[in-house]
Amino acid sequence: MTTYGLLVFEDAEELDFVGPWEVFTASAMLREQGDTAFLVAERAEPVRCAKGLRVVPDHTLDEHPKLDVLLVPGGRGARVTQPHNPSVTGWIARVAEQADWVTSVCTGSILLHAAGPARGRRVATHWASEDALEARGDVTVVRDARYVVDGDLVTSQGVSAGIDMALWLVGRIHGRDHARAVRRYIQYEPAPPYMADVPG
Repeated sequence: MTTYGLLVFEDAEELDFVGPWEVFTASAMLREQGDTAFLVAERAEPVRCAKGLRVVPDHTLDEHPKLDVLLVPGGRGARVTQPHNPSVTGWIARVAEQADWVTSVCTGSILLHAAGPARGRRVATHWASEDALEARGDVTVVRDARYVVDGDLVTSQGVSAGIDMALWLVGRIHGRDHARAVRRYIQYEPAPPYMADVPG
């Protein structure tokens, strides 16, 4: 049984956790082995995310099952407010010591750096925050990889890259064939109508 805990906070980027949530819960459904995923927040009341989506946490920092996988999303909250919140950074540090995997999406890596688990490690983050994260020191920012694996730490670039990271992770935990089945179930076959690169 695998237990996934996804941290949420004010101004978290929605797809940073909703994308992996879809992967983790689809994996749980296909495995039929009692895997669970839940949202964790500092308090029990609804959280308003970066684009206005409101979500209700399943558990608080003080009350939740043991996590096998911790996921930290990005967004303004991860860059600006939560790195200065000792309740959240302390919780991340404690959970990271016990979890099998610590993961982040987008600028969630900035929050992981503030909490400790990303220090001295190789990490990915959103392209617009690579310099800012690197300037914090004691971290190697990888700029050309959709996600980066450094031991038990897996970090991804921005927003949609979290889906790639989550698919890799369920493949690492439960096997490639299972990850392929999850990818097929969620029909994840990126084919953007406009390429992400900027000419010139």
